[in-house]
Amino acid sequence: MAVWQRFSEGAVGRMRHLGAMRLGALFLALIALAVFALTFATEAQPAGRIPRLCFLTFDPGTPQSSRFDPFFQGLRDLGYVDGQTIIIDYLSADGRGERFPALAADCLRLKADIIVVTTTPATQAAKNATRTVPIVMHLLGDPVATGLVASLARPGGNVTGLTMMASGPSAKRLELLKEAVPRLSRVLVLSYLVDPIAAPQVKELESAAHSLGVKLLVRDIRTADDLSTAFDAGARERAEGVLTTAESIFVAQRNRVVQLAAQHRLPGMYPYRGMVDAGGLMAYDSYTSSLQARTATYVDKILKGAKPADLPVEQPTKFELIINLKTAKVLSLTIPPSLLRRADQIID
Repeated sequence: MAVWQRFSEGAVGRMRHLGAMRLGALFLALIALAVFALTFATEAQPAGRIPRLCFLTFDPGTPQSSRFDPFFQGLRDLGYVDGQTIIIDYLSADGRGERFPALAADCLRLKADIIVVTTTPATQAAKNATRTVPIVMHLLGDPVATGLVASLARPGGNVTGLTMMASGPSAKRLELLKEAVPRLSRVLVLSYLVDPIAAPQVKELESAAHSLGVKLLVRDIRTADDLSTAFDAGARERAEGVLTTAESIFVAQRNRVVQLAAQHRLPGMYPYRGMVDAGGLMAYDSYTSSLQARTATYVDKILKGAKPADLPVEQPTKFELIINLKTAKVLSLTIPPSLLRRADQIID
């Protein structure tokens, strides 16, 4: 009996010891899990602070009425919900480029963690305002030629993002317009020359015009009020077509540009498909929804710790040709079948 009692007491003691060990292991595991969760949360969101994004644009309006929805949708797809996991300040220059320095200062006053810019003047203003806050370009012109980055492969500094290389396709747009209208000899060119990406495009157009036997009638557009005057001047000089360079003022004023082109019965070639959707004849555009969404990936990488200087600037790999046959019919214009076959989209 004594032997059995000693055995029982020893077994109970060992069971208690094993139970204590298991409880201790469980306690340590819970502590480790808590530390891991805390570490993850700290890395994903420093000091528990929701990141703040400042979106600087030339376009009037709000995010809900803007052409940048693919970018904002790209952010949502990555888990960035305005007011919950990120704060977005949408600052518009309302079509007045001279407001960008003040708006860039507002971004810093709001303590933005990252600034997204949609035009070269906005980028210049933001870069002049800060050399530390990351700046992401949303499909700008040539950032190397305008001095925004050192090179596409190694941007350096605090600026990176995407470029649509606005000066590259300019000659192609003129060639396509000439192909659509073989008799074309005089083209009204609308350009926003205050933007540094405009002059290289005009220079390229002039070079292409010489080989195509086309005379360019270049008009500098500073405000929306200049559009009517430019079209009237084009009419006096017997313009037979219209083409715009790739600055935000033209897509922001797309309805007015297209309306005036229709009024003067001018076939138009544009850099943005939105201008064809509004009734323009043709567009040769790299500004696709998928490319817009790529900007969101830059925001995500930078908020997770990547440095702008280490993120190469991306270029478009595809341009889309869009033709509006409804507009062609109104203009009594027959688009050559060879051009229609090359179109990525036909609106009819």
